[in-house]
Amino acid sequence: MESLSRPGGNSTGFTLFEYKTAGKLLELLKEIAPNIARVAILQNPNAPAAAGQLAAIQAGAPSLGIALNPIDARDGAETERAVREFARSPNGGLMLLASGLGAHRDLFITLAARHRLPAVYPFAYYVNAGGLLCYGPDSVDQYHRAASYVDRILKGEKPADLPIQAPIKYALAINLKTARALALTVPASLLARADEVIE
Repeated sequence: MESLSRPGGNSTGFTLFEYKTAGKLLELLKEIAPNIARVAILQNPNAPAAAGQLAAIQAGAPSLGIALNPIDARDGAETERAVREFARSPNGGLMLLASGLGAHRDLFITLAARHRLPAVYPFAYYVNAGGLLCYGPDSVDQYHRAASYVDRILKGEKPADLPIQAPIKYALAINLKTARALALTVPASLLARADEVIE
């Protein structure tokens, strides 16, 4: 691939995230749980995008007064042990990177609830399944934009001439039931910005 704007060959498409949104997730976690001082970052170390997301988080953590603890979430038992150990100290939270860990969704949500850790996620399906908060790309918008690319290619445009595009529309979702279970008071300013609030 030559570049995102001129991919070359038969490559084009849409990315699922931008690195800076990982930093935004950390800010939202601090906003919904102001006492947080430590955050465990659940990541897939084999995902190429994990390093870029982690770098964005590390850039913003000092200004928020948050110490980071990356956890390689390779398998369920290893992740469970690491989160249990992390949760032994107070003022902790969890954050999941957008790095191909969706198959373990229920485990991450269960661990956050069991250890009473406020957690933020990159995709809405986590919040719909009981997670606290997500900030991520609007997948419906992504599908609509992808359909326009299919149409253009079918009409003769070359994929190499179509830039790879990052999401342009993001959604914030909050699960108030989970917030209540964690004894969190969601700030009114955060509720006003939410695209979806689950009661």
